[in-house]
Amino acid sequence: MQLKSGARPIRSCVFLIVGLFLAVTPLLADSRFVSSNTFLPETTPARDIYYLALFALTITGCLFVVVGSLIFYAAFKYRARKGDPENEPAQVYGSAQVELAWTIIPVIIIVVLFLTTARIIYAIQNAPVPSSALKVTVIGHQFWWEFRYPELGIVTANEMHVPLSTSEQPDPTFLRLLSADVDHSFWVPELGGKTDLIPNHPNEMWMDPQKAGVYYGQCAQFCGLEHSKMLIRVYVDTPAQWAAWVHDQKQPAVDDPKVAAGRQIFETQACVSCHAVKGTSAKGTYGPDLTHLMSRATIAAGAADNTPANLFAWIKDPQTFKPGANMPAMQLSDQQIEDVVAYLTTLH
Repeated sequence: MQLKSGARPIRSCVFLIVGLFLAVTPLLADSRFVSSNTFLPETTPARDIYYLALFALTITGCLFVVVGSLIFYAAFKYRARKGDPENEPAQVYGSAQVELAWTIIPVIIIVVLFLTTARIIYAIQNAPVPSSALKVTVIGHQFWWEFRYPELGIVTANEMHVPLSTSEQPDPTFLRLLSADVDHSFWVPELGGKTDLIPNHPNEMWMDPQKAGVYYGQCAQFCGLEHSKMLIRVYVDTPAQWAAWVHDQKQPAVDDPKVAAGRQIFETQACVSCHAVKGTSAKGTYGPDLTHLMSRATIAAGAADNTPANLFAWIKDPQTFKPGANMPAMQLSDQQIEDVVAYLTTLH
């Protein structure tokens, strides 16, 4: 049987949906595929925003149903029929009571939404900072994240660790958000709302994660060519994990004589102009601190897994993973890159 022409667009849409499903299914099965879900809040600010969104959606959803039903009823009841006279139908004007009602009710709804939103914003932005709170300075760069723990003397990149917060032992984390260049936006959906990082305009946000695990985020402000590969990982650690991580991060870089050749190449090339390695002559601040590089799961702000093979490819040509990345190819020989990678893999 031949399909009518009107059915062809429907068939095309069905094929498109099935094709997209088949394309996405392998990604969902891949253990490397990660996602965020704003409907699974794990902090007090995120939960307040979530319930506010549900409240607003409930009200607007009810309005949609009521208005849509009235439009459908009117369109069906007063549709044109065969035998209707061709002259203009009688004009019926509404009553003052009805017009007053549909003016006052929307005003009341808007006032309720406004007051509820203002209360939530005030509660989040003016939360008191307890003396036990962890303070982290977040600096957005093109195209990576820098995390500084001033009270602990720790500097890391792209992967932030914070302690678990419980009702018995509340340990909130307060973030000071800065930008080193252009506008960025810090957003880890399960942990809080989006907050912009604007040059010369510090912003703040806080979180009290109540479930241990890894949470994924993204720069939510277009900041340049590699904006889409400026990813965030937040590790919410149990007390034991947090204590171990802090202890390890405070240690200087490992000095292994077996990789002396790689360290010498690293310290005599332009690497030291951008990167820092605690305990060495590398004091750069333009690129990520590499003191504990191998404690991170990824490189290039989440663009690739942190493996020796990927480190080799990254040093040889950063454009392989991030076209438009600001790190230049160092023009080293393969043997020199292998020596540098051997050195970097000792930085735990």
